[in-house]
Amino acid sequence: MNVATWQWFLTIGIAAAVLLFDVVMIARNPHRPSTKELTITLSFYVGAAILFGVWVWLSHGSQLAGEFYAGWLTEYSLSVDNLFIFLLIMAKFAVPEKFQQTALMWGIIIAIVLRGIFIAVGAAAINNFSWVFYIFGAFLIYTAFKLATEGESDDEEYEENRFMKWVESTFPSTKEWSTKLLTKENGKRVLTPLFIVVLALGTTDLLFALDSIPAIYGLTQEPYLVLTANLFALMGLRQLYFLLGGLLQKLVYLSLGLSVLLAFIGVKLILHALHENELPFLNGGEHFNVPDIPIAVSLGAIVVILGITTVASLWKTRRDEKAEINA
Repeated sequence: MNVATWQWFLTIGIAAAVLLFDVVMIARNPHRPSTKELTITLSFYVGAAILFGVWVWLSHGSQLAGEFYAGWLTEYSLSVDNLFIFLLIMAKFAVPEKFQQTALMWGIIIAIVLRGIFIAVGAAAINNFSWVFYIFGAFLIYTAFKLATEGESDDEEYEENRFMKWVESTFPSTKEWSTKLLTKENGKRVLTPLFIVVLALGTTDLLFALDSIPAIYGLTQEPYLVLTANLFALMGLRQLYFLLGGLLQKLVYLSLGLSVLLAFIGVKLILHALHENELPFLNGGEHFNVPDIPIAVSLGAIVVILGITTVASLWKTRRDEKAEINA
């Protein structure tokens, strides 16, 4: 995929402009957005992603368009799982509703920066070491196993990591909420509660980036598509948080569905690694005669897995609610 330098700069520039607009608007009027506001904005982001995929199709062919859509759907589903942790963090720190938008915006900015770094590192690794696909594949299968065995039951309460505890015990802070990350108290600069929340969101973003980047590189090796799929998935994350806050609690099989999805992509990566094998201690450094899973099959599998996960989750939630009423 030949992407001109100006296209890279234009893409990053548009994303930065959208984020800057969001930051300015939220800073001027911190509030809980209305359903109408959320629906319009989210529809714009989703529509933009679909149109971008159409542009890729017309400009670069159906293969790359399929890779973009598969990557975007995968990143979107992983982002939804990310929202569960965001909800727990907001509850843990008792973030007032009018400040939640600001916290989320900072969390999304950190996520974009972190994923940008991981995308660049992943692209460099893939270009120089074909065996990195073995590592990516094994990591995704391991992550899938953890998701399947741990499920959602272990996520009922957010636990601060050691780094978070060290920051809170080392640096002076205030309990007064504001849209600022730092403020002055008694002539000294101190951390605000918002800073602590943003730090918690940022460390969570780091963990999720470790899963999402190998996953999307299992669907496309085009760095430009990896970047744009991540940008489109993260752009609507703030709106999804408020719009689907209640619905998220009903997606009881999300972790199980994502585990199947990550395992599928992990197997795809292992097969690709075997197909491109250059390791001298495996098959004498020769390629293995194994099939590569076509992107059309991958896209279909992603849609089916996510569809079944959503339908099954809503069905179970509705059945449990009826059982409680009849009890």
